[in-house]
Amino acid sequence: MSDPGYEPHEDVTERTVEIPVVVDDADVHYGPVTDSRGGDIPGGRGASTWVGAAPEHDRSPLPGRPTSGPPVKSTLVRAAAAATLLVVTSGGATAIAMDKTITITVDDEQRQVHTFAGTVDGALDSAGLSAGAKDALAPAAHAAIIDGSRIVLKRGRKLMLTVDGRKREVWTTALTVDEAMRHLGMRHDGALLSADRHQRIPLEGMALDLKTAKLVTLVDGGQPAREVATNATSVEDLLKEQNVALEQDDTVKPDAKTPLTGEKMQIEVTRTRFTEVTEKVKIDPPEEKQEDSSMNKGEKEVIEEGEPGEKEVVFKAITVNGKRTKKEELRSKVLKEPKPRKVKVGTKPIADAAVWDRLAQCESTGNWSIVSANGKYHGGLQFDRQTWQAYGGGAYAPVASQATREQQIAIATKLRDRRGGYSAWPHCSSKLGLR
Repeated sequence: MSDPGYEPHEDVTERTVEIPVVVDDADVHYGPVTDSRGGDIPGGRGASTWVGAAPEHDRSPLPGRPTSGPPVKSTLVRAAAAATLLVVTSGGATAIAMDKTITITVDDEQRQVHTFAGTVDGALDSAGLSAGAKDALAPAAHAAIIDGSRIVLKRGRKLMLTVDGRKREVWTTALTVDEAMRHLGMRHDGALLSADRHQRIPLEGMALDLKTAKLVTLVDGGQPAREVATNATSVEDLLKEQNVALEQDDTVKPDAKTPLTGEKMQIEVTRTRFTEVTEKVKIDPPEEKQEDSSMNKGEKEVIEEGEPGEKEVVFKAITVNGKRTKKEELRSKVLKEPKPRKVKVGTKPIADAAVWDRLAQCESTGNWSIVSANGKYHGGLQFDRQTWQAYGGGAYAPVASQATREQQIAIATKLRDRRGGYSAWPHCSSKLGLR
């Protein structure tokens, strides 16, 4: 509908005009019309103006329309009793839309967004945002929204985390280092961090080195054990931290490369030292033996005692944790040669050797080096120390069990002859019929 007498203003807004229509075959009558400007149609008579074929007494021509001719008829109004006309005068387009105001919180920053979208992901798109696979979004991306809805988007950040030397990659929506540690369930009381606990984690992520607090027991070179609180990640780091240096042939257990765990560990350092020691050592005189057929086999007689010599010996002394454990001879030189000890040894077969073997079988089951359970009696014929020494056994050995069979028989023969029989062995001599 146009009207030459009406020029619309630029600020005309969209209005709806309802036109009641009365249909007649002869004439068309229009009810009162309200203009989009809020007033009556130009040329009308207020709210009761008639347009079209009106009574003769009340006809008034509209501007731009002929004043004579047949009444105006329209075929557009024959199908309905009422119609709603949406008039858009600002651009000629028609639309019905719902504008929403929502709040989007990205990490810790809020913004308000106007959108025609009906879902969370649509609203994010309107704001130039999107949720990635590592991000946290609430409500879900396809959830519906209404005016006043709130959306929370927490963006994921990658942490290249190194904990006590062990590396791993984790994702977090935490904004600070301290918050990330709590989200990951990692206790960091007493821990050393490569970044300030309150530092904000950049969106592109960051590397973080964490050295946890540990309590270990350190034993150094046999000294009393002590407990050490440390953030070291390995045995080697702990020793450096405590200024415990390994020198020469020192060792540490467990190995220096062993990681320190949260469990209580004991670290033990063994101090081993090798030193050269020079000592003067006596050289025992060598024994020169002269056989004598007049002496029983096993008997011997010293003709000349001889003299010991002397040598200078260089030893490698080995000490472990300050205590000498052994020494090894490296080199030596003779300072004084020894004089030989000259001894006569008997070669005459022992008389009654078979009798002495029978007696030893009874006394010691024939074991010539045995020692009694109480340590008092020695050898095959069970000499006590006092008797053995009294009859010259000390020339052969300190005790009978360290002498040969022949030497023991030789001393036993002296004892028998001195006492006039085998009474020194009362039980076995009676058993064997030697008394």
